[in-house]
Amino acid sequence: MLRVLPSLLLLSILLAVLPLQADDHVERRTANSGNVVMEGVPEIPADIGEQLRRYQNVRSAGLVDWSADGRSIFISTRFAEVNQFHRVDQPGGTRHQLTWFEEPVGAATRRPGHDTLAFLMDQGGNEFSQIFLFHPATGEHEMISDGESRNGGLEWSKDGRYLAFQSTRRNGRSNDLWLIDFEADREARMILESPDGSWWGPAEFSPDGERLLVQQYVSANDSRIHLLDLASGELSRLAGDEAAPSRNLAAGFDAQGDGIYLMSDVGSEFARLTHMDLASGERRVLSGDIEWSISGLEMAPDGASAAVVSNEGGISRMYRLDTASGELSPIENLPIGLIGGLSFSPEGDRLGLVLNNPRSPSDVHVMDWNSGALTRWTYSEVGGLDTERFALPELIEFPSFDEVDGQPRRIPAFVYKPEGEGPHPVVIQIHGGPEGQSRPSFSSTYPMWMDRLGVAVISPNVRGSSGYGKSYLQLDNGFLREDSVRDIGALLDWIAEQPDLDENRVAVFGGSYGGYMVLASAVHYSDRLRAAVDVVGISNFVTFLENTQDYRRDLRRVEYGDERDPEMRAHLEAISPLNHVDRMDVPMFVIQGQNDPRVPVTEAEQIVAALREQGSSVWYMNALNEGHGFRRKENRDLYSEAVVLFFETYLLRD
Repeated sequence: MLRVLPSLLLLSILLAVLPLQADDHVERRTANSGNVVMEGVPEIPADIGEQLRRYQNVRSAGLVDWSADGRSIFISTRFAEVNQFHRVDQPGGTRHQLTWFEEPVGAATRRPGHDTLAFLMDQGGNEFSQIFLFHPATGEHEMISDGESRNGGLEWSKDGRYLAFQSTRRNGRSNDLWLIDFEADREARMILESPDGSWWGPAEFSPDGERLLVQQYVSANDSRIHLLDLASGELSRLAGDEAAPSRNLAAGFDAQGDGIYLMSDVGSEFARLTHMDLASGERRVLSGDIEWSISGLEMAPDGASAAVVSNEGGISRMYRLDTASGELSPIENLPIGLIGGLSFSPEGDRLGLVLNNPRSPSDVHVMDWNSGALTRWTYSEVGGLDTERFALPELIEFPSFDEVDGQPRRIPAFVYKPEGEGPHPVVIQIHGGPEGQSRPSFSSTYPMWMDRLGVAVISPNVRGSSGYGKSYLQLDNGFLREDSVRDIGALLDWIAEQPDLDENRVAVFGGSYGGYMVLASAVHYSDRLRAAVDVVGISNFVTFLENTQDYRRDLRRVEYGDERDPEMRAHLEAISPLNHVDRMDVPMFVIQGQNDPRVPVTEAEQIVAALREQGSSVWYMNALNEGHGFRRKENRDLYSEAVVLFFETYLLRD
């Protein structure tokens, strides 16, 4: 059974690690049954919640898998506070709720030949996920991990005998590989001890179940693929080289198990679909005519074909791969947007997929794999909104401070504009990662801001973003970190040249690494900003690296730099916003989850304290039952209302 602390005991523990009280001049109160602490945030007028209610009641659906008989699908969606598993038996059919946990369910995969789901679930957003088995026929569930370690990367063997997964249970730090044999004692045993601080996880079992493809992730620019012989324990590297780092992502075995498919950027700016013969090591590039990265492959059960997805400037395209000839042919009848969650039915004649675009939230569709006919299976509610009125983004490029081949470097961005001539106030929304990418997905937040506040929203993909080639991805690494901040300065210059945008009313908004970008923008461009919202952001790179969870510290050192090196430590201190609070002169809203394992709550506490000490205007919101972002509806609702009030107070003022 799931191990939980009584709610009152948990609350007392969490409150014990918070400051006992805010500064005397800062109002401090709690909300949502004491689970959210608000400091310096005024009472939110009732009309904000009333107007935003429709936007707050938008749902989406993710595909978990098909049922074993192929007649139904299992999905993840939210009816109350958090996502749970549901079953849908036909296109547009009723969503039958199967699980009723207090916490949201995480990644899940169905055991082949059974309807049993193996899934992940954590406590309060702490990301120390445990592995559970859920039996839809009986509604029963059981925890099969140790209840203490962090687990993930669930992968079944083709016959359903083995479940491989990644776990930190050996020492709480290393990402080792473990395996459970469901036809033996069902005891977990370690099959690969991680030799370093990088991430290791299972990718796919061979068709005969005797070998396991293993993914090693060092950084966004360095990933490697290995083959593990389960009987001997022998590990052999198939792709990737420490001396010449490259991106290599395992897609799976071919039908015979004699070769593998992978996405690799060796010899290219982009990750190309490649077939590798295991005996000879010979590689054959299959997507050479596509000048973008391949982001996924799903093999049909018979191995004769596969669905392949590419990321083309932020838009998904899908192709059919003929595995015999190696030819890719585009599938043209899909709506423009994002594609994910690919899963073939057990018999292989239908492909389940999740489609998302700026006017439709994620919903599950089913494609007849022979004819290409597409049928929608889920219809997620959109709060009674007319989503056809939602603004479609315009893809623009703005010049930055440096040059490429004698011309200013161009930075891509998606621009969402409200109705009317303007000039419109602007919210610059900066993605996290830093290797993330802003893509034109469905968002109820942007239309909410546009309708209530009349703002335009700009989502830039500053240097260091993924999706534009490996050279672009590396432009913010190490000592180049603040070059991405300078891209925001260039965007402010571009805004000043647009007659329908108001350069005098601009806010920055971002989460995680995007939160660091918000704070850094406030350091460098306070005189050009009206407001700043930092969500779970890094305020000091040194304290962040010292306090982030052990299992991910080395992964972040590769991206940001190793704080143990004196030269790098000095650089990280020099660019950390916390050390330049005196240059911040813009109202700030800091939003945090108490249980965040990635960016610890101390990053928020220290920037809030420093801003208050110098008399700056700062609001602070801390959810005691959340982690790296908010997953509970009541918390998300309160957060969205508070952000709107903050923008009304500071961005829209005359």
